[in-house]
Parts: sequence; structure tokens; C-alpha cells
Amino acid sequence: MTKKDIEIVSDVLVIGGGPAGAWAALTAASKGAKVVLVDKGYVGTSGATAPSGTGVWYVEPDEEKRKEAKLSRYGLGGKLAENDWMDHVLDQTYENMNKLADWGYPFPLNDQGSPHKTGLQGPEYMRLMRKLVHKAGVKILDHSPALELLADEHGVGGATGIRQQTNETWQVKANAVIIASGGCAFLSKALGCNVLTGDGYLLAAEAGAEFSGMEFSTAYAISPEFSSVTKTAYYSYASFYYEDGTVVEGAGSKSGRSVIAKNLLANKKVYAVLDQAPEYLKPLLRVSQTNFFLPFDRLGIDPFKDKFPITLRLEGTVRGTGGINIVDFTCATKIPGLYAAGDAATRELICGGFTGGGSHNAAWAMSSGTLSGKGAADYALRIGAQGTTRQLRGLSSVTFVSPQETTEKFNTAQYIHAVQQEVAPYDKNLFRTEEILRQSLGRLDQLWKDIREQKIALDVEAIKVKEVAAMTQTARFMYTSALERKESRGMHKRLDYPTLDEKQRHRIISSGLDEISIRTQAVNDREGILQ
Repeated sequence: MTKKDIEIVSDVLVIGGGPAGAWAALTAASKGAKVVLVDKGYVGTSGATAPSGTGVWYVEPDEEKRKEAKLSRYGLGGKLAENDWMDHVLDQTYENMNKLADWGYPFPLNDQGSPHKTGLQGPEYMRLMRKLVHKAGVKILDHSPALELLADEHGVGGATGIRQQTNETWQVKANAVIIASGGCAFLSKALGCNVLTGDGYLLAAEAGAEFSGMEFSTAYAISPEFSSVTKTAYYSYASFYYEDGTVVEGAGSKSGRSVIAKNLLANKKVYAVLDQAPEYLKPLLRVSQTNFFLPFDRLGIDPFKDKFPITLRLEGTVRGTGGINIVDFTCATKIPGLYAAGDAATRELICGGFTGGGSHNAAWAMSSGTLSGKGAADYALRIGAQGTTRQLRGLSSVTFVSPQETTEKFNTAQYIHAVQQEVAPYDKNLFRTEEILRQSLGRLDQLWKDIREQKIALDVEAIKVKEVAAMTQTARFMYTSALERKESRGMHKRLDYPTLDEKQRHRIISSGLDEISIRTQAVNDREGILQ
């Protein structure tokens, strides 16, 4: 390996500084491991959680309440969730939320004067997590995205990357690596999501990891045309209208986003007004999601009275459920030394093929973060100091060279636009058919081949190139899996297979780089199917 400007030896490396990464780093450090946490942004402020409030799947350990919680999205998710995983995450989330209260998180009080623990405010939550991670002795490298994993015949052993503010290269040797870098929203400008470009997916794929449920990636969120804030839950209080004031029938139903999308495809503007919110609730809505209202206030719009134009903004796998496949309750992948947590890991295990914002996602982030931190620390400490003598090599599928070795400029904007043209349109991603999926895959395969053939200068521009490669590969996993699932289940909708097929109640597992392989995996029913 080429010598790097910054070289660190650690037990555990965590890639990604959102809630999953923070919990992973904190937990691994508490087990006695030496931990490094690297993030593309500034840990505590970047990612989908940091700028917003979020609900949390927090349920008291009461048998009936837990059963109701597990059933709440079981059917919507196509009955792909697993009972034992749901139990595990509900237990871990309950424990973690109580820890947050003990650590000083300012939960609001309910009518009985007890902390109300079903939600978190992102800024306060992530500010506290950064403080706790730092206090635990974790070394944090902000603005330092990973560009490739390091490995040998025994598995993963670290990563290399670059510091955006200084152009310094870094290398961390670690016996275990946790990928907690979030999902992929394809630079759609959804709030907090523009750092989420599927980077961790590509790192894992380069190491040979598998993915599960990548077909469940059709998440679009309602947003004002003039805002990046995607809080679709608020639109449960909305009425929807055309420009002439007539009602958009069906826009407020369970299939409302499809109705809105069809109108937008037909170049019909759709307007919303939150006129169904009860008077007593309005101030509470403002307090719980202050950033939702800022764009309205700046424009002099009262969203409870005034109609405003809306659009659907792609959130992809950030609010989808697919991701890196994990094999046990330590959140280990099939690659020794490699773990996954948060949106980077598949959430099918607790919500099948459907999830909304917050709730299950927030619970999964803190729970999988904790579980992966424990698992990675145990694994790394078992290997011990002998891991520092490993002869590691980089796994990048993109060819990096020194800036002096190439004069070619990578047209980042052109490639980003090309990928977005395949994943953003509703008539390609939301409303799927075999013909359209195959056409898109053909173009994405060619983009991938073009990227692979180029030599990229190893400087800060390499970060953008790796993002483009990651988005391209993510889209290829999505559409290859979508072609395999010849039915409509969860958020995956096939116009040519519009119904659910009971024979396809299984997971779609994808893997590979230049050639993507597909296999199926049975849903684990050891603990009994929920009815």
C-alpha cells in the first residue's frame, strides 16, 4: 500500500457518523476497543437525522403492546419482517432510549410528568451523541470520507480515504469495520440526504458482501416545491387540490403518492393545504418540526390556510428498506471483519418491504448500531495485535492514480445527471415494468463500465467520482432485484405484475460488481409467523 498522510492503527473503524455510526462507536469503545469514526460530513450535524425531529419505535415491554407494534407494518411490508428480529430491536431500542434519558437528553414530559420517549429532536440528539462518542475516547475524523476498504485473505482490515478540507489522505488499519454510512437518495436535495449517495454500499460490494431487498427503493416523499423538507406525516392533515381548486381524489389515501405522481407525470400541478389539522394541534406541530415551517414563514404562507404547490422528492433507499445483508444479531456480513448498521444495512428484518420516515428507521439505527458495535469489538479484540501485521490491499473498483499520472477530467455533473435520469422519474422507478427496467439497466451498466475504465486523480475530486460510482451501482442493484421480483409487494410496484404472489414471500439477495448475481433467501420463521 502507498503511504498515507495520516496512518492510524485501531481495533474498530466505523464509517459514517449518523445515529447508527455514533451508537456503534460508543458501544465498541465501551467494550474496551480502540475506535476510529470517520464521516463525510461533521459528526453530529450531517445526515438525515441531524436536521429534523423523528419518531422512534419505542414500545414498553408489554406483551399486547409489543404484538400490536409488530403487526403495525407487517402486512404493509409484505410479511417479510421476522419476529425474533423485531423483538430484538424493540428490546434494544427500549434500553437505548432509557439510556438517553439517563445521559441527559431533554425528553418532553407527558401529562403524568414522565419523559415522553417516542421521539427525538435530531439537533439535540446528535449533539449529545457526538459529545458521548468523544468522551468515550473515540478518535473522530470529520470531513473524511472513505474511498476504499482494505482486506487480505482473512477478510476486511481497514480503509483509506481523504480529508476534504486539507486534501490529506488517511489510512486506518482495524480488525473490524462497521459500515454505517446511510442509504442513497441520489442527490435529490431531500433535507439531510445529499451526503447519502450509497458510498457504503459500494465499499461493501467491492469486498464481496451481499445485499437484500434492494428492490424496495421506491421511496418518494411529499415536499413543497420550494422546500427540501420531506415530512410526509404532516400531509395526513392535508387536503389536495388542482390549480382550479377542485379536489384531487385519492391523494390523501394510502396510495396517495401514486395518485400525486400520476398527476405530476401528466404535468398537472398539485396543491396541498394542512386544513384538517385540529386547532389544538397546530402549535404542537410547529414545535415538533420547526424546520418544516421555516420555508412557509419566509414566503408568508400559512400552510394551515393557504394552498401551496407540492412535488415528490426521491428518498431512495434512505426511506426504502434494502441494504447490506447481515447474517446474525451482531450485524455481521458474510465477509469476516465487516459489519453493517443503520440505513446501510437491510431493514427488511423489522419492517419488510415498507417503512415510513422515522419510527422503525430510528429504532433500527440505534439498535443495529449498538449490536454491530458489540459484535465488531468482540471480533477485533479476539484477533488482537496480530491484526496489525496483515498485508492489506485496497479493494476500490475505481482506479485511483496520483494527480500527476492523469490529465483527464471526470465529468461529474454529466454522470450524476445520467444516473438521476434513470432513478428519479416516477414512470421508471415508482411505476415499474420489465421493459422500462431493462432499458434503464442497460444505460446504467454502460455508465458503470465507463466509470470503471477511467483513471481518477486521488484528490478531493475523487470523492465525487466515488459518489457517482456508488449511485450507479446502487441503481443497478435496485433494478436487477426489481426485475427478479415479479409481483407487487411492499413499496415495490410492478405495473406488469400488479398483485402480490404468495409464492414470492422470500428475500431477493444481490451481489457483484460488473456482473450482478441474484438468489433468493427464505424468510426466517423460527419464532412463528405473525398473523
